Amino acid sequence: MASPKNNGSGNGKVSFARDLGLFDASMIGIGAMIGAGIFVLTGIAAGEAGPAALLAFILNGMVTLLTALSYAELASAYPKSGGGYSYIKKAFPGPAGFASGWMLWFCYIIACALYARGFGSYFWEFVQTYFPIVSNFVFETAGHRGPALFMTVLVATAFILINMHGTALTGNVENVITLAKIIILLIFIAYGLKQIVHVPSQALAGFKPFFPKGFHGVFMAMGLTFIAFEGYDLIATVAEEIKAPEKTIPRATLISLAVTVTIYLLIVVVCIGAIHPKSGTSWEFLGRYQETAIAKAAENFMPFFGIALIIFGGLLSTVSALNATILASSRVAYSMSRDKMLPEALCRIHSTRRTPHLAIAATGVIVLVIALLFPIHVIGSAASVMFLLTFSLVNLSLIALRRKFPELKGGFRVPLYPVTPVAAIFLNMLLALYQFNFDPRAWYITLGWVIAGLLIYFIYFEKTTAADMPQVLEVQVGKKTDTFTYRILIPLHNPDHVLPLMRLAIPIAKAHEGEIVVLGVVNIPIHLPPHEGMRWIHHKTPLLKRAIQFGREQGVETRSALRIAHRVYDGILQTALVEKASLVLMGWKGYTTTRDRIFGEVTDKVVRLAPCDLITVKLTGDRPIHRVLFPTAGGPHAHLAAEYLSLYQQAYGYEITCCYVVPPGADAHKRDNARLWIQKTLHLTALKEKARMDLLTGKRIAPTLVKAAADYDLIVLGASREGVFSSVLFGEIPEKVARYSKTPVMIVKRHEGAVKSIVKRVLG
Repeated sequence: MASPKNNGSGNGKVSFARDLGLFDASMIGIGAMIGAGIFVLTGIAAGEAGPAALLAFILNGMVTLLTALSYAELASAYPKSGGGYSYIKKAFPGPAGFASGWMLWFCYIIACALYARGFGSYFWEFVQTYFPIVSNFVFETAGHRGPALFMTVLVATAFILINMHGTALTGNVENVITLAKIIILLIFIAYGLKQIVHVPSQALAGFKPFFPKGFHGVFMAMGLTFIAFEGYDLIATVAEEIKAPEKTIPRATLISLAVTVTIYLLIVVVCIGAIHPKSGTSWEFLGRYQETAIAKAAENFMPFFGIALIIFGGLLSTVSALNATILASSRVAYSMSRDKMLPEALCRIHSTRRTPHLAIAATGVIVLVIALLFPIHVIGSAASVMFLLTFSLVNLSLIALRRKFPELKGGFRVPLYPVTPVAAIFLNMLLALYQFNFDPRAWYITLGWVIAGLLIYFIYFEKTTAADMPQVLEVQVGKKTDTFTYRILIPLHNPDHVLPLMRLAIPIAKAHEGEIVVLGVVNIPIHLPPHEGMRWIHHKTPLLKRAIQFGREQGVETRSALRIAHRVYDGILQTALVEKASLVLMGWKGYTTTRDRIFGEVTDKVVRLAPCDLITVKLTGDRPIHRVLFPTAGGPHAHLAAEYLSLYQQAYGYEITCCYVVPPGADAHKRDNARLWIQKTLHLTALKEKARMDLLTGKRIAPTLVKAAADYDLIVLGASREGVFSSVLFGEIPEKVARYSKTPVMIVKRHEGAVKSIVKRVLG
């Protein structure tokens, strides 16, 4: 929630408000799709393809559906602001992630410019139709270009300010506008269908010949109008502001696409079949008037109010799409800034309005510049190219993320995987390349923006992101299976620790009928990209092979995993999550002298953030284990340690002494109470009958245990409960014993679950 103390300066953390439900999210998608694209580009598409523009819209709907399915799955699995950028960055961190965000941001910026320009065209069409004296005076005074650009700037500025005011207001405005323009378009469609039914023979004649310019015209029209099918992806960009995003986003995506495509096809049918121009064909008539073609079509079959209604609908559609794309583009800029891939100021959220106001302002400035510099058809073509390339990357990200994180599932799964995303990639790239035939300037704008972005990234942002973003590269060396539900993860680094750690893991794995995954993490300098670590993975393979051979000789399925990471703990923690580890068993070289770390950077992080049970072992020397000292005062961690010791006793015949420290001069009642604590720990294990009990006498617990441990080969402790509310990891006593004991020390920590883990991160 927003902190009342934050003033928008970035000193406090202010979060988004989840104000958008299924209806609101669907309206964002529908509002963006039924926008300037269908009003502005229908005439242009008809001029390029003739009646086959209908086929172009059908094929675009099919191509769009393939990518929409990928968006639905990704958004349900990763409901974060940023949409396609967030998914591509997760799949391909570094330059590829930056380039995707940079392109997607520009996609929405260009779309905003297109919609703003469309508004200017429709506004003056309205004035010229109903107030010709005013329009003639304005055009004679300022020319035709100036007034249109003035309205472009005015409407863009207005909706930039609306978006800065708040998401709830933005969503309410979007809902009202979208419903209004749907009603207007349905009226337009109804009158058109009435005209078609009245004179079906003339309507049918309008579709002949169906391919006046061949399939070349169809492909050209598909590329030009693809931006009209963009909009569902905007839903994913505001995921952090949507209620129950895992379910809502996939539903809203498919709803918005179904509603929009249906309306699109009806509009194209009506425009071609219901108008009967005095000269030429209907599609030639539409191509002649281009962005105002629908308004001109309304004059042919609607009553006197028809053109006013359609122009008003065009105005609503352009501002609706403008509103939605400003919302989405600013969220992409916000997400990139949060990831330190754009200036940090852009990720500030206003303390009261709870909007990324600076990201909205920066986006608005670029929108105005683009709208003023380029003609509308070039803007539309460039927007389509950008979206097609970005959608290809999103589909590729789905494939990559499924391979990297097969266990992660959201509320939706793409059918016919991987055929669906592969087909989407191929078709999107084909349409993008074909756009070069229409106007090469669209590709020049696209390439110029991408090259500029990559230069900026390598010169400046690579240095800032490398130090802050954990990048872990998985190198698959062991075949994963779903056979085992219990899994022990053993990170290996020290060759001397391989067999001791394996010996500790094997009895536990056998008891749970589980497997062991031995992990090698290649640690690379922060300035190098993860893939550079491939040069050093051969240093880890001898350790892994030795562990695998030993485990299989003992009858336990053992496989390996390799990670390349800038920080070793990132590699361990990510592997624990991906592998769904039940237990992490790791060695520890000894106490660190670093002031701000307890066990060392790697161990500290894993202890705090491990998503499962944990055993940390400080191994000293190579003497065999026969006698084990087990101090206990009860608690869940001690109970888990007792379970493990029971397995070790059965497997290796350890002589285990369970002890409790009592103060000097303790009376019989205190001694009986101490024995009761020991019995409570052991009552559910085989140690209840086989372990020896001993009461140690000492003023301070930790020094007493350290002294007693000198006569044993291993001391095992459960983490103390006070660790949740203090600055220590396992509790004061286990950590003091670990610090000063010359005997090997094993500390056991039971995973406390999500709620306690959050409390620990906040309080401890």
